[in-house]
Amino acid sequence: MKKFLIVLLCILVIAGIAVGIIVYNTNQTEPSVSLKEYFEKLSNGEYEAMYDYVITDTSKEDFVTRIKNIYEGIEAKNIATTVLTNVEDEDNSNIVNVTYNNSMDTVAGNMNFMNTVKLQKSDDGYKILWDSSVIFPDLKEDYKVRVTTLDSTRGAIYDRNDIAIAKDGEAYSVGLVPRSMDDTTDLAKLAELLGITEETINNALNAEYVKEDTFVPLRKISRDEQDLKNELLKIKGILITDVEARVYPYKEATSILTGYAQDDEGKTGLEYAYNDRLKGEDGTEIYIENAEGAKAKTLAIKEAKDGEDIKTTIDINIQQKLYEGFKDDEGASVAMNYNTGEVLALVSTPSYDANDITLGVTDAEWNELQNNEKKPMFNRYLATYVPGSSLKPVVGAIGLKYNSFTADDDFGTSGTRWQNDSSWGDLYVTTLTTYSGPANLRNALVYSDNIYFAKAALRIGRTNLQKGLDDFGFNDKISFVQDVSKSTYGSMDSDAAIANSGYGQDQMLVNPIHLAMIYSSFANGGNMVMPVLEYTENLNSTSNVINTTTNNRSNKVTYYKENVISSEIANTIKQDLIAVVETGTGRGAKVEGKTIAGKTGTAEIKENQQDENGTEIGWFNAFDEDGLLVVSMCENVKDKGGSHYLLPKVRTVFE
Repeated sequence: MKKFLIVLLCILVIAGIAVGIIVYNTNQTEPSVSLKEYFEKLSNGEYEAMYDYVITDTSKEDFVTRIKNIYEGIEAKNIATTVLTNVEDEDNSNIVNVTYNNSMDTVAGNMNFMNTVKLQKSDDGYKILWDSSVIFPDLKEDYKVRVTTLDSTRGAIYDRNDIAIAKDGEAYSVGLVPRSMDDTTDLAKLAELLGITEETINNALNAEYVKEDTFVPLRKISRDEQDLKNELLKIKGILITDVEARVYPYKEATSILTGYAQDDEGKTGLEYAYNDRLKGEDGTEIYIENAEGAKAKTLAIKEAKDGEDIKTTIDINIQQKLYEGFKDDEGASVAMNYNTGEVLALVSTPSYDANDITLGVTDAEWNELQNNEKKPMFNRYLATYVPGSSLKPVVGAIGLKYNSFTADDDFGTSGTRWQNDSSWGDLYVTTLTTYSGPANLRNALVYSDNIYFAKAALRIGRTNLQKGLDDFGFNDKISFVQDVSKSTYGSMDSDAAIANSGYGQDQMLVNPIHLAMIYSSFANGGNMVMPVLEYTENLNSTSNVINTTTNNRSNKVTYYKENVISSEIANTIKQDLIAVVETGTGRGAKVEGKTIAGKTGTAEIKENQQDENGTEIGWFNAFDEDGLLVVSMCENVKDKGGSHYLLPKVRTVFE
């Protein structure tokens, strides 16, 4: 038995060596070498030289053209050829059938297939009996190789309730079919309806590709424009078809927030900020098309990968309310859940309709948007503005934090006009109203007393005032999905500058999102939340995570700073702000049955104290007991009642 096993083992070894010799010889035979050289020429792009390796009725020019178009069309590279067998033809000893494996990288990924070709012996070696099947086994002379793009879908943007605020949808493509036109086709009327010129229409009709039955697209319009569609269809030769388009269902209410995308590239807003995730990856298919134009065989395919959907924390109902309230004004509003930092609304007005841009605006329409003095495409909630009296609660909190005064300290009455000393010259701090009772923190907030807060800033002093503002995030880059401008306070290089800073003037500039973060500390015990715009299930405020960067995929609230002020100071400011709405300057925002804390603010924008032609910025910032906080700013309120102009508009959000 042992002798038998030894003999068997020897036989297997000898057989293995024999197989190795066969494989080696298979790849080194003259037909194999010729075939491999042919493909080496292909790899090097030496298409004309390949013709020397073939026997064919196809002309050299047609051969080179077909080879070049196919292989370059599929972007073939890293072509590798392995000969598997050489078998002499049964009918002709001068012909060898060579079976080989071809592998190549293409625009649709790796392609790997087996093929068998005939090589005929000639005076100068073996040559390939060539036809199109040498390229691909199923390819015939009247067949074509096609490369097509498999379109991906751009991810949608949703609000917190899964309502789409940006998505892929459909629009109408309006065009003309020359054969259907006649002398009654009114191009002037068509140009007027589409907002383009007759020259544009004629240029499109006279393009080289246009035939009698060609659909000549002129412009896309929204599917909402049914009246326009009906008017267009009255014109002889018009054809309206469905076409894919990026759609913004809430139009002006969300367009500054969402921004817009063109050709699957986000250009502004959240479309730009989340572009890498929203954008899909198109696929590619390489296939053989038969003589009838049908797909005969798929050669390689890379499937399309759709973009990721983004679910935001935005509440479209709050977004719409704030937009409708301020749509005719130049302003910004931020709504936030002060417990979690979830941003419920981001509004900038006036606005524009992103659908108009994705469907295609004319040069005139684009210039109108760009040159409009109200700047409808400018994102105001990312910018900074003079805060005016809306900063007073912050200054009060800083004074209490550094023990510069107590909440009950009476700074004394000063009427409506005050200066620290005669060194101020003609500079005075003025306030609008006088009031009975002590000039303490609560009354100063309730009646928005500029003089009190000028004195408060001087008591705090430049060093502690700046340090306190820094603690609240001034001069710091806030981590957010969009680029938020830093809040700043300037140099405060004199007593007058410090005093004016105390009521939000001088060089004070505040961003609305940052101001919402600051006010969140008054609402939730001294903790400043980080703004969160991407929705997370079960976000809760029970775990206090102190971090200067937001992890939106965590289920824990992220604080910008914990205990930026003590809970006692936060509660003092909160109770005073409740009094502002109950009995003070914020009475216009009072809602029966609800407890609302808030602060009005009017900032003067003028060249100097004597300037009577300057304008005013109005603010109203408020929060309730249920987690809702709103910060609203409106420019040019001087002739609209100042900050009181904002109260009824913000109140609707709390009702």
